[in-house]
Amino acid sequence: MASHATTMAELDPALQLPHRRKMEILFAILLVIFLSALDQTIVGVALPRIVGELGGTNELYTWAITSYLLTATITGVFYGKLSDIYGRRPMLLFGVTVFLIGSVLCGLSWSMESLIFFRGIQGIGAGAIFPISLAVIGDLFDPRERGRYQGLFGAVFGIASVLGPLLGGWITDSLGWHWIFFVNLPIGLVALYIVFRYLPTVHGEPKTRNLDYAGAAVFTVGVVFLLLGLTNKATGEWADVSVGGFLLIAALVTPVFLFIESRAAEPIVPLELFRNRNYSVTILATFLSSIGFFGAIIFLPRWLQFVQNVSPTESGLQILPLMAGVITSSVGAGILVSRTGRYKWTLTGALLVMSVGILLFTGLGANTELPLLWLWMFVAGIGIGPTLSVFTIVIQASVPFSRLGVATGNLTFFRQIGGSVGLAVVGTIFADAFASRLAPALNAAGVPSQQAGMVLGFAAGGGSLGQVSDVTLAEQLAQVPPLEGFVDQVVTGVYNAFSAAIADTFWFGLLATFAALVVVAVLLRDLPLRHAEAVLVAGSLEDPAEASASAAAEA
Repeated sequence: MASHATTMAELDPALQLPHRRKMEILFAILLVIFLSALDQTIVGVALPRIVGELGGTNELYTWAITSYLLTATITGVFYGKLSDIYGRRPMLLFGVTVFLIGSVLCGLSWSMESLIFFRGIQGIGAGAIFPISLAVIGDLFDPRERGRYQGLFGAVFGIASVLGPLLGGWITDSLGWHWIFFVNLPIGLVALYIVFRYLPTVHGEPKTRNLDYAGAAVFTVGVVFLLLGLTNKATGEWADVSVGGFLLIAALVTPVFLFIESRAAEPIVPLELFRNRNYSVTILATFLSSIGFFGAIIFLPRWLQFVQNVSPTESGLQILPLMAGVITSSVGAGILVSRTGRYKWTLTGALLVMSVGILLFTGLGANTELPLLWLWMFVAGIGIGPTLSVFTIVIQASVPFSRLGVATGNLTFFRQIGGSVGLAVVGTIFADAFASRLAPALNAAGVPSQQAGMVLGFAAGGGSLGQVSDVTLAEQLAQVPPLEGFVDQVVTGVYNAFSAAIADTFWFGLLATFAALVVVAVLLRDLPLRHAEAVLVAGSLEDPAEASASAAAEA
């Protein structure tokens, strides 16, 4: 047993830290996660003001978000791999430092072009935060303990999602939009100090000079075209060069990347990991559930703002029941997995509840009462929460310690890509459904054919029907003389068509979530999670799956 303890201490010094020191590091890691999650939600509220003051256009508005998304998604996989080679501590310190530098530069932006460039820098740093922070939990705690702490990540993300719009609105109105970026500094500096002071340098693989530069270059090209194609779908058609053409390029690059990885000495994405059944199943289920998650909830704030005429900040408060469900179930599922050492049926139950929640959303209508919608949100949130924490536990338990960083980075990457795919597809479903439902809805509301034709022409010509605006739909229509006397009927018809179109998008989210449920229920092996001593005795530092099976057989 002494030799086992010595081996573990050498391999993972963070695991041997005193409990108090682990809690201090955990606090810093949660601060970093909160920082990144808060930034994503706080900036969205302030962007309209920023664009107005910097003289931007709608296209530049989109790029202020896209540049961050691109660099964060691409670099996340690289950070995971590099943290295995050079250690979590230096990579996390580098990432957070770059993120803070990018934040300061964003706050000092003098034009939309400079903001877009600095947001890209910010994203380069942010790419390190999620995968390395999740990997640090794998370093600090053994497989059986990780659940109770991984669940906190979903809770922090949920809290940031609620606080972000509120803080963003208050800071923008009270201090100016520059401070939504400067506010990152005090939080980030505290986290940097604790990580620098207390986190040991933990790495799994031996240092090497054989970095996969070719694979990194091809991967970057493929992901850039993939994300740009999916992002451009918001304003284009699948047949457009900037949409379908870009996605085709990404598809053609993929086999080239796989070929390079199969022959690289130190591949960015080790393909042998996908031979592990639980690893592959978890990656696929994460991708599918992310499509369901993002595809399901993206239009809820828009429905609240358009149909219920609430402000962006208030719409953020209205989705609090969803976040309450996410926080509660994320923490609860983590504790349950830690106590039982099992995860399959926790995930199966979560995906089943998530499917039920999304199914309820398909009944959304213009007259849906808010308390009923809050109940639906809470049910969906209860299902979503465990997918944010337990999938990470499964991934980290399915790979050797030497691949912990790259495996966690891959999980984060597929979660983000799943969300991007979900957004692109539901955007198409909504646009098509709204266009097809508008005429029948106007007719059912009693709008005469002449006035209905004007409304349809207004919508087809790029009017603001279905678009969130500071002016209500009724106020806009009241300024069109031929519609005088029919404003209430038109508003009723538009709201009904809009709500029905959003309800249609939830069917796609339900399909993706149910597919994830089937994948987990049928294919995932429920291998027991064990404490560090059992891991060492079973020899699972080299093959966790075989060790778990061996330990179960001996038991």
